[in-house]
Amino acid sequence: MPYLADKTILITGASRGIGAATARICAAAGARVLPHASGMSDAAASVSSELDTDFLFEDLSVAGAGERLFAKALEASAGGIDGVVNNAGVYMASPVKGDDWHTGWARTMAVNVQAPADICRAAIAHFETQGGGVVVNIASRAGHRGDGGDHAAYAASKGAVLAMTKTWARALSGQGMRFYAIAPGWVETRMAPEDIKKRAEAVSDIPLGRVAQPEEVGELAAFLLSDACPSAVGATFDINGASYVR
Repeated sequence: MPYLADKTILITGASRGIGAATARICAAAGARVLPHASGMSDAAASVSSELDTDFLFEDLSVAGAGERLFAKALEASAGGIDGVVNNAGVYMASPVKGDDWHTGWARTMAVNVQAPADICRAAIAHFETQGGGVVVNIASRAGHRGDGGDHAAYAASKGAVLAMTKTWARALSGQGMRFYAIAPGWVETRMAPEDIKKRAEAVSDIPLGRVAQPEEVGELAAFLLSDACPSAVGATFDINGASYVR
């Protein structure tokens, strides 16, 4: 039997990159996937067609979007949600000396922290009614080691994701709720550097010699959504090619 059979999983930011890879892998493992995107796009339409499922749309930068998204997912599930992958995020500059300081911090915190926190809150309330559930929060290497000087907001947001994941794991694992975090380094997505020089610099910092593929993160997320290793609850899993070893 597929290891995610009979499970319903909400995946945010599922139109491309890590989210799309995770959606495909979870579906192949037997899950019913509820994919999210901020709005319709060619990428979302492609994933929707491939998985034969409709997307749920919410702009997570808007106040209350996380709660609205979970409510939509719960309605679409027609029976309950077993797991959540909080993957959606933005990587915006927040330069100390630039005009984008306030905009960068506000949007980054809204999408990367407030929205997943609100989704987690709604998930916790729902999980209490069914005896448990699983949340996998996609954080970042930057949450541990920091990021470039223009991306302090991004690093801070991912540090917050790690902290809230650990907090709820400690508080709620005894009630059957499992929280995990995945902290990737560079992954082959739109966030990865495309400039040849920057790309070479990024790869030179990775002992493995390459950036990670979205499917590597997706495979780990799907494993954590299963019931294979509950005692790993609260853990953060690094996927960074040994570029940051804790």
